[in-house]
Amino acid sequence: MRIARFDDDRIGVVLDDRVLDVTDQLAGRLPTAPRSLIRRLISDFAAVRPLLDDIVDAAGPSAGLPVENVRLLAPVPDPTKIVAAPVNYRDHQSEMNEAFHISALGFFLKSPSSLLDPGGTIRLPYTDRRFDHEAEFALIVGRRASHVTPEQALEHVFGYTGLMDITMRGGEDRSTRKSFDTFTPLGPWIVTPDELGSPEDVELELTVNGEPRQKANTRDLIWSAARFLSYASTVTVLEPGDVVTTGTPAGVAPIEHGDTVELRVDRIGSLRAAVSADGAVPCPTGGADRGPVPPPALERHK
Repeated sequence: MRIARFDDDRIGVVLDDRVLDVTDQLAGRLPTAPRSLIRRLISDFAAVRPLLDDIVDAAGPSAGLPVENVRLLAPVPDPTKIVAAPVNYRDHQSEMNEAFHISALGFFLKSPSSLLDPGGTIRLPYTDRRFDHEAEFALIVGRRASHVTPEQALEHVFGYTGLMDITMRGGEDRSTRKSFDTFTPLGPWIVTPDELGSPEDVELELTVNGEPRQKANTRDLIWSAARFLSYASTVTVLEPGDVVTTGTPAGVAPIEHGDTVELRVDRIGSLRAAVSADGAVPCPTGGADRGPVPPPALERHK
């Protein structure tokens, strides 16, 4: 099943190229809590899944709204945390001239306020710093996870989605350079595990203005999605709706004002964002590139 948020915090099931609104049918079936409707759905999904299956089975071929006629929203607006892997593809490790990878670096956190809706605009804050795209395959936590084993980890996953980890280059901590508002496009929707299949064999590709920049398969991850979620759960409790993202492959390169960035994830869909530098100012801490910076583009894309 594909679950989307759209328009005014409506919940829909995506059927091919249409979105079937199920918000009203869910009313009264989910616990009331000071959380978004989607997080309440995630927490209580097992109880309402039969209802959603019945709605889908009864839907005709023209049921719902065309996807292009709705405004998609970030699938989860209020995760308690976004847990991210710093270096988790060996080709990206080489590209970055990084001596260490995930086994030594652990994870970092991105601010939930950096989330951006599909089709939104990445806003570059500074005129004198480099900003890069990073394509990622992400997990949405389905039930509370604390000290789970890798073998148990995927049982705690509600679904999967695409994520762009937009990054400012420099010497600041990763959480600073990656937490600007709009720096985490997420979507286009969540695909449940029964529909996606194995998360260990998923193709992803990112283009900028139609030019291929990054292309990889999750089988090339240093730590699998299950291992990374398991490790994160030994440090911090993962709550329903939290986002766990697995790292980016080689091909990282700059984005600039006027660009269109698109991430396509196999069996999930396409996530697109525009780039704008309107309102950008000089960086108050200086504009020099500091720290590891990958090349502007890989030779194979020239």
